[in-house]
Amino acid sequence: MFQSFETKSAPQFGRERVETLRAKFDDLGIDAFLVPRADEYQGEYVPASAERLAWLTGFTGSAGIVLVTRREAVVFVDGRYTTQLAEQVDSAVFTGGDLVNEPPHVWLLRHGIKGLRLGIDPWLHAGAEVRRLLKALHEISGSLVVLPSNPLDEIWDDRPAEPLEPVSIQKHEFTGREGGEKIRQIAASVSEKGAAAVLITDPSSVAWIFNIRGNDVPHTPHPLSRAIVTAAGEAEIFIDSRKLGTEQSNHLLALATPREPLELLDRLGVFARDGGRLLVDPDLTPLALTNAIEQAGGVVVEATDPAKLPRACKNPAELEGSAKAHLQDGAAMVEFLWWLDQQAPGSMTEVDAVQALEKARADVGQSMQNPLKDISFDTISGAGEHGAVIHYRVTTETNRKLEVGDLFLIDSGAQYINGTTDITRTVAVGAVADDRKRFFTLVLKGMIGISAARFPKGTRGCDLDPLARIALWKAGADYAHGTGHGVGSYLSVHEGPQRIARLATQEILPGMILSNEPGYYRPGAFGIRIENLIYVNPAEQVDGGDLPMLYFETLTWCPIDRRLVLAELLDTEELGWLNGYHAAVREKLLPLIDKQPVRDWLIAATEAIS
Repeated sequence: MFQSFETKSAPQFGRERVETLRAKFDDLGIDAFLVPRADEYQGEYVPASAERLAWLTGFTGSAGIVLVTRREAVVFVDGRYTTQLAEQVDSAVFTGGDLVNEPPHVWLLRHGIKGLRLGIDPWLHAGAEVRRLLKALHEISGSLVVLPSNPLDEIWDDRPAEPLEPVSIQKHEFTGREGGEKIRQIAASVSEKGAAAVLITDPSSVAWIFNIRGNDVPHTPHPLSRAIVTAAGEAEIFIDSRKLGTEQSNHLLALATPREPLELLDRLGVFARDGGRLLVDPDLTPLALTNAIEQAGGVVVEATDPAKLPRACKNPAELEGSAKAHLQDGAAMVEFLWWLDQQAPGSMTEVDAVQALEKARADVGQSMQNPLKDISFDTISGAGEHGAVIHYRVTTETNRKLEVGDLFLIDSGAQYINGTTDITRTVAVGAVADDRKRFFTLVLKGMIGISAARFPKGTRGCDLDPLARIALWKAGADYAHGTGHGVGSYLSVHEGPQRIARLATQEILPGMILSNEPGYYRPGAFGIRIENLIYVNPAEQVDGGDLPMLYFETLTWCPIDRRLVLAELLDTEELGWLNGYHAAVREKLLPLIDKQPVRDWLIAATEAIS
């Protein structure tokens, strides 16, 4: 199994660990300390050695930060995790904060004491975030204390070792572009910005540029590494040599000078000498590295990671690989959903479902000679009230049976060498109440609204987001998460800069892969989410129209539970989309399925709704 069901949260240690941390404040000259979820690479998924937030608080979500002051400990999370936070931390020690509307810098401005001295680990905070903190601290006559080491690491006695997983080479048939070509593109961007070199700190960008993959963090196949690319097209990659075999070393030597991670600060000093200009992404580069450049006499030139947008706009080889991966994944999902329908209500649990789905993916991968490499995140398997926990993670302690009348929400994904998948289906367990069906259909209307959208060049994610919400808004409902996130090419399942969300200002461009996942959640009762992955097609002229319009192509093929659809709530166009989608699901997946009972189930599950 790629997923553990052990209880990772340990809220019972929260008080002791917070008090031990506070005991260090006087010696450190601070009144508060920030502990983010992010690691030294600013990643969403982090190795066990960097699970500082979970170790201190018990909260295991993938986004959050805790501010520990002498009297308070506030854990800031977004709307996906408010319920999970309440369940995982000791409420006598920690209070919940709003990561979106009142993040730490806003909280400090409103609630921080005069003269507060805030301590940070400069490896865990990027420059843009630090500027916001400095501005807030200035308003309350406070100060930022950059600590030489992380006090949490000093009290974390059994901290795991840093990962040393082997690196693999991603073949040209899947990348579509050679590493040398990508390096030249990055070099051109550096030159345009008037810099001598760029510091690449995002491991996914490093993996994309050099066509390598790794296994240092859960579910995201990039090796923890950094790189420097000069305006002249020379490159250096900073990666632990113990991760490299002979083939991998030769691959990198053809593209760059490999160096050990500990050499990075010295090399930055060389590039920064005599006023050297280095380009860094202020949202991704740790303060420790920008400080090193400036202290060596260099000039920091702030700009977006030049690999970010090219990585997001997939080329034909990447899109073809993703399409094939999604067909394979769709066949596995059909195998799983058929299995699910054969189980009597009350006879299986959320964990049983996760294990069955992973087995289906592994079996189908073996039969298609494209093995399941990993899951792309821990499967969200929520029955009944657990479905209302947006990022619910089932454990042996919370494991619940699927009972008659439940809605069962399963959000999962896979990593294949040719693509990354992410799919959510909500299904009925026996007879389901009509109010559940009503909200399911409203969510479906939103998903169809995005799928069928046409939009002009220049459209941003925030412009599209209301299309997914309007049916729910009319019913007086909404959901507390974005509608869509970017997805990588056998890389991170959450990839920027593309998003569909209220605050998503990135222009939607051809080749971008996004999720399309509206939802509805009634705490203590049920949750609904329907998710497909889509990609952006180049603009085409519309018959009788004035402007060419971009549009989405669907990648995910899997039945949507017809038993939950109230056809009278769908208009003619929406019903036509659903029936057309199901016809395509049947056509694409039937040739991939051998078992006759599964084929029969798929045919029935994709019948047209009149």
